Amino acid sequence: MSTPMLNISQLTMRFGGIYALNDVSFSVQEGRTTSVIGPNGAGKTTLFNCITGMYRPTSGQVQFRGQDITAAPAHRIARHGIARTFQNLALFGGLSVMENLMAGAYLQGRSGLLQGALMSPAARAERRKAEAAAHQTLAFLGLEDVAQALPSELSYGRQKQVEFARALMQKAQLVLLDEPMAGMSKTEKAMMSELIQRVQREFGMTFLIVEHDIPVVMSLSDHIVVLDFGSKIADGLPADVRQNSAVISAYLGTEAHH
Repeated sequence: MSTPMLNISQLTMRFGGIYALNDVSFSVQEGRTTSVIGPNGAGKTTLFNCITGMYRPTSGQVQFRGQDITAAPAHRIARHGIARTFQNLALFGGLSVMENLMAGAYLQGRSGLLQGALMSPAARAERRKAEAAAHQTLAFLGLEDVAQALPSELSYGRQKQVEFARALMQKAQLVLLDEPMAGMSKTEKAMMSELIQRVQREFGMTFLIVEHDIPVVMSLSDHIVVLDFGSKIADGLPADVRQNSAVISAYLGTEAHH
């Protein structure tokens, strides 16, 4: 098998005497969708925070494309090509959908804040590029009709789609989606699943997803990692994880057989 895009090795995160993550290892292959599931408090969001530089793990290693990024600050990890959405919406309320997407592009931008304020030729060119990319992304995701709307004018499901679009604007190689389906109706979940699959299919995007909706996880994922109380209890293909007795007793229960 090819070298994984992301490799998590013996990751441990301790808060005082509590292990939020305990010796967790798994890898994410390029162009695949890997999901992390587990009960509340299993360590899923802590894992995302360690990967994206928001937490510095107690021990263990995070490697991205063979490079150790364990102690790298969050902004440098974003520059490496890792984007993330959050469990709770993190859109800019005072900006239109279009401007929110352009904010995503600026994370990749090169012209500095001062240049941007003075609108140097480089900053102007970057703005035009960001605008074109935002139009393209909105068109691809079928969101052009809400380009000028404020996030608050949209349904929760649409806001989640906008946040997904903004993550794509970062031209990331790996996108971490933290509960992308939370609070969505069945129809919205189906739409979001379709968007994720289209992006993966057409751009070869790699996704790492934390999600509670088991049917969604089973249909979206190439690979599933299961955490329970900070430890990994299973790691494999959806069909294998679904049959795993430790997973069924810890988490899936009767859902596993639906």
